[in-house]
Amino acid sequence: MGSGQVTDWQGKHVTVAGLGVSGVPAARALHGLGAEVTVVNDGDDARAREQAAELEALGVTVRLGDGETLPDGTELIVTAPGWKPDKPLFAAADRAGVPVWGDVELAWRLRGPDAAPWLAVTGTNGKTTTVQMLASILEEAGLRTAAVGNIGVSLLDAVLGEERYDVLAVELSSYQLHWAPSPRAHSAAVLNLAPDHLDWHGSMEAYARDKGRVYEGNRVACVYNADATGKPSTEDLVREADVEEGCRAVGFTLGAPGPSQLGVVEGILVDRAFVENRQRNAQELAEVSDVNPPAPHNIANALAAAALARAYGVPASAVRDGLRAFTPDAHRIAHVADVDGVTYIDDSKATNTHAAEASLAAYDSIVWIAGGLAKGATFDELVGGAAKRLRGAVLIGRDRALIREALARHAPEVPVVDLGRTDTGAMLQAVQEAQRLARPGDTVLLAPACASMDMFANYNKRGDAFAQAVRELGA
Repeated sequence: MGSGQVTDWQGKHVTVAGLGVSGVPAARALHGLGAEVTVVNDGDDARAREQAAELEALGVTVRLGDGETLPDGTELIVTAPGWKPDKPLFAAADRAGVPVWGDVELAWRLRGPDAAPWLAVTGTNGKTTTVQMLASILEEAGLRTAAVGNIGVSLLDAVLGEERYDVLAVELSSYQLHWAPSPRAHSAAVLNLAPDHLDWHGSMEAYARDKGRVYEGNRVACVYNADATGKPSTEDLVREADVEEGCRAVGFTLGAPGPSQLGVVEGILVDRAFVENRQRNAQELAEVSDVNPPAPHNIANALAAAALARAYGVPASAVRDGLRAFTPDAHRIAHVADVDGVTYIDDSKATNTHAAEASLAAYDSIVWIAGGLAKGATFDELVGGAAKRLRGAVLIGRDRALIREALARHAPEVPVVDLGRTDTGAMLQAVQEAQRLARPGDTVLLAPACASMDMFANYNKRGDAFAQAVRELGA
C-alpha cells in the first residue's frame, strides 16, 4: 500500500476511522470495490447508530465507542480529516507499519485515467467563498465543474459518481491536506495564513507546512497572497514547494499588480499574469462592484478565484460573469436589517481572529458582538487593530473573558457588556444590549472570532439566532 495506485481492493482489510460526512462515503466506496471494511468511531450516539445500521446492512463491520484500538489484520486506515494525528489508533498503525490516508488521498487514488484536473484552494479564511466563486466562473466559461471537498460535496462522490467533469474546484482544509500526501493540482492557491487549529496541528510551523502541501506538484500556477505579512508567508510556501517544470508563482494584491500578479487599479480587477507581454500589458477582468460583497477580504477572494480560472485558460468575460452570478453563503458578512439608522451584519462564519479582523476592517463605527470557544487563540492583536473602530462590545460565550481582558488592555475606553448566560435567550439579550450602545450610522457586527459549539450546534445556528433577534428589534 505504498504511493502507487491500488488497483485490486478485493479482500483488502481497510479500517475507516470515523463515521460522519467523509467516513460513510469512504466505507461505502471501499466496500463497493471489494474491500473488507471495518469502521471505528469514538462516539456511540443516536446519529452514529443510525449511520452504523445503514453500513451494517451493506455488510460493513462497525465498532462504536472505541476509536482507539487497531482492528486485527488492518492493512490501511482511511481517516476522517478531523481525527488528530496524536490519537492512539495512529500510533498503533505506525508501530504496525500501516499507512494512514485521508478521504482526499483516497479520492485522488481512486480517480480514473481521464479524471478531471483539480484547481485547489486552502487558507485560514475565505476558502469556501473562493471555491464557489471559482466554480461560478468556470461554469460561465461553459465548463462542467463542481465545488467539492471541504465544502460539503464529498470528493469521493465527485470522483466516483456518474457525472463527468472537465475540472473540479476543490476546497481543502489543513486537516485534509495533512492526511493527503499524493494529490497534485493543476493549480492551487493558499489565500492566507493565520493561527488557527493550533491545538490540532501542534504549532504554527506544522499548520503552515500542511497548508503548503497544496502546492506540491502543481503544473501551471501556484497562486499566493502578495499582501500577506507574517512568517511563513504564502509566498514562502510557494518557494518551498516542489512543482513541475514551468509552473509559475502568481500573486494577488489589493493594490496595483506587478508583472505575474492580479490586482486592483481604479476600481477594476486586472490581470498581469495570464496575458501576452505581461511587462507592459494588463487585462481588465471585472469591476470591484461585480464582487458581492465588495469588502476588501472578499475582493482578495475574487482575485484568487480569478487567478486559478485564468491559469486554467478561462476568458476574461467569464471572470466578470461568474463574479456577478455568485451569491455568498449565509452568515458571511450578511446584511440582516437596518433598524433606527443602525445596520446589523451577521458574520457568524468569522469563527477565528483572522476572519473577525477582516470583518472588523470593513466598517467604520462598530458595536461588536463576540465570544464563544477560543480554540487556543489570543485576541490582543485583533483588538489592538480594531480599537479605534469600536463604539462598544457585547461579549458572549465560554471564553469571553479572553476578549474582555484584551479590550481592557488595548481599548480601555470602549464600553463592554459581559453576558454570563449561555441559554437560548442570550443572543436576544446581546442584540438588545448592542442596540442600546449603537448610534445612527453605526454597524452592529456579529463577528465572534470564536467557534460556536459552547452555545450553539454550529455557526449557522448562531447566525440564525442573531438574525431572529434583529427581526424582533425591528418588529
